[in-house]
Amino acid sequence: MMDNDNQSAGLPAGTAKSAATKSAATKSAATKSAATKPAATKSSAGLASRIRNYFLTGLVVAGPVAVTLWLIWWFVTWVDNLVRPIIPEAYRPETYMPIKIPGFGLIIAFVALTLLGFLTANLVGSSIVNFGESLLSRMPIVRPIYRTTKQIFQTLFSSSESSFRRVGLVEFPAPGMWSLVFLTQPPSSVIAAHLPQTEHVSAFLPCTPNPTTGFFFYVPRDDVIDLDISVEQAMSLLISAGIIQPGGEDPHNKLAALAETARAAQAARKAVPSPAK
Repeated sequence: MMDNDNQSAGLPAGTAKSAATKSAATKSAATKSAATKPAATKSSAGLASRIRNYFLTGLVVAGPVAVTLWLIWWFVTWVDNLVRPIIPEAYRPETYMPIKIPGFGLIIAFVALTLLGFLTANLVGSSIVNFGESLLSRMPIVRPIYRTTKQIFQTLFSSSESSFRRVGLVEFPAPGMWSLVFLTQPPSSVIAAHLPQTEHVSAFLPCTPNPTTGFFFYVPRDDVIDLDISVEQAMSLLISAGIIQPGGEDPHNKLAALAETARAAQAARKAVPSPAK
């Protein structure tokens, strides 16, 4: 009887000891779990950051390629749609093939323009062109449109002209603020006769991010600062709103040099005394 009582008395003590052991093990597991949570959070954040960087890098690489291919495809399709209706069906490749060949209209347009230029360079072709221009010059509404368009095309595509081949800085729209301009030809004698007695240049100030619009004005040559950058670099600078700076090796130093040149020109202009009125 005594042994049985001792046995029954020892059971609660063992049970309490077991409960204490389980409680200690639970606390240890909770402590380990709390210690591993920050590491897991940091690891997941690092993985998300790497995935984002990889995605942005792939977007930067694939984006320009996709846009370039899309523009080429759009131009080729646009020319094909213009030229294909002019070609008789018997001479179209899709008449004998199950699919359309992209670029066929572009090839026809290139050959036709080349032949037109060849004929125009000859005496007979130039006579025909002169006769056509004389007819257009007699039409009141068509005449100004044709002459303006012809002058623009001659200026843009003629190798003897100096259109948009120089880039400069002009103090605009307020003192201390400088804008990029494209310099073209000096004003004609008719316009120069009404300008102040100093050398002027024609300047086109494009807008951002659409450089096809902007301001055109005649500015004194001394007020223009010539820049040692190409027209393509200036266009990239304007379209990107300053994100793509000229001079890929060290853009910050290049921009700082341009700003220093502008400040030096402004200081020199202030140092020159203004003429007495």
